[in-house]
Amino acid sequence: MSDTEPDFRRLSDMMYVSPQIGLEDIAAAADRGITLIVNNRPDGEDSGQPDGAEIEAAARAAGMDYLAIPITQAGFSEAQIATFIAALAEADGPALGYCRSGTRSTFLWSLAQSQTGHAPAETAKAAADAGYDVTPIRPMMDMLAANTQNS
Repeated sequence: MSDTEPDFRRLSDMMYVSPQIGLEDIAAAADRGITLIVNNRPDGEDSGQPDGAEIEAAARAAGMDYLAIPITQAGFSEAQIATFIAALAEADGPALGYCRSGTRSTFLWSLAQSQTGHAPAETAKAAADAGYDVTPIRPMMDMLAANTQNS
């Protein structure tokens, strides 16, 4: 077990984000009621990061589901957003998304929120309250929200 508390940041009752987690953080996630871990970091991005398969095995051993949606420099695709939305809809409780800093996980959640009809301003405030700035993706959030309202 780590001597430090994991840096799980609450975006909503059903979503938390974190910088890179380690095996020692899995028990803390389970203790907080997390039922799904979403890995948004590609394997091999940093030589010191744990392998996704190790995190997956530990999560499943602790009774949690695991999903990898690696976000690269290419950005976010419609398929990644749709996969994330479906995973959250099927989750039995809160999810924890992680990447190097938590930013990509926050961005993916923010885009999913906009795609499902949540107000971008409220989503941006939730992200800011957790210490993340969604300004770089705000135009995309606004577009997704507008498309949802028009359909």
